[in-house]
Amino acid sequence: MDIKKATKSYESWLGQQMPLVAADLRLKHQRMAEDPFAFLRATFYLWIERWPEVCPQLERAPLVLGVGDLHVENFGTWRDGEGRLVWGVNDFDEACQLPYTNDLVRLATSALLAVKENHLASAPGAVCEAILEGYLAAWQQGGRPIVLAEHHAWLRELAKSKLRDPLPFWEKLNRWPTVNPQAPADVKKVLRNALPEPGLPFKIVHRQAGLGSLGRRRFTALAEWRGGMIAREAKELTISAWHWRDARPTHSQLHYAEIIARAVRVADPFLQFHRQWLLRRLAPDCSRIELYALPRVTAELKLLHAMGWETANVHLGTKGAGRKIQLDLRNRRAKWLQKSAAAMVEATLADWKDWRSKS
Repeated sequence: MDIKKATKSYESWLGQQMPLVAADLRLKHQRMAEDPFAFLRATFYLWIERWPEVCPQLERAPLVLGVGDLHVENFGTWRDGEGRLVWGVNDFDEACQLPYTNDLVRLATSALLAVKENHLASAPGAVCEAILEGYLAAWQQGGRPIVLAEHHAWLRELAKSKLRDPLPFWEKLNRWPTVNPQAPADVKKVLRNALPEPGLPFKIVHRQAGLGSLGRRRFTALAEWRGGMIAREAKELTISAWHWRDARPTHSQLHYAEIIARAVRVADPFLQFHRQWLLRRLAPDCSRIELYALPRVTAELKLLHAMGWETANVHLGTKGAGRKIQLDLRNRRAKWLQKSAAAMVEATLADWKDWRSKS
């Protein structure tokens, strides 16, 4: 597989699903060369090419409606309808039907890459064991949303201590270029209706965010309301890259709303869908916990255990999968997750080096 040709092919396919932002794609290509972890995040389309080659023994595992592009920075916080802080998976752009093993191996691969980059201090075996233990525990107990209230005190304190400072958060958003004229009329209407009061003045900016979704259109409405800034963002969605090789992909295969409705989850009341647009609230307390900022190895392993648990919370939404998955796991050899993730790490590193040599 020629990595440049594969990237061009995928982006050509994606461009048939939605308009793309050329400047954002150029930035994405630059960031892909920075380090292997960034490369992994940006190239789910390459993962689905490598996955059957490197882990053929995992392809026949029971199917679930899964995250697809799961990694250690795809977890964050939001506020529920009661104002409680909730933690979990916060991006389902690539949701699709796939072997449950894909999400586990991709999560573990990203964690092992973080170890290589010195963002995690734990041993590879301990990393994979923590993820798998959390996953199994959630299946055995029927799952439970991770609400940072009277439970999960350690994660609550960790999340609160890492919440973004409001001042630089809003300053950064306000620095993005205004794109009011270029925003589609239907998107403007959706953003206007999402604001807390009718007739509230707002501007629309284009921000560059994420890596896997970098290149897609996103429009962020900024307004000042009753003494403070607020933001609503509309991000364009399409079907998962998992369908890149399908002959006739259609928008009927978009699973974002379905997966969050099925999962063991506390809803984000600001999350809405309007045709192919995802609408959400942006705020300083909607943020991920940076792994490199964790104070202790024990905190790392607790967080990885929680990531495994939350992965099961998502997979629990697939009816009838529980017994099949637990039986499949019992039949797996010891250290299967560590060995599979290590193999995908090597494949990812090889692709990253190939990309850098051709960039």
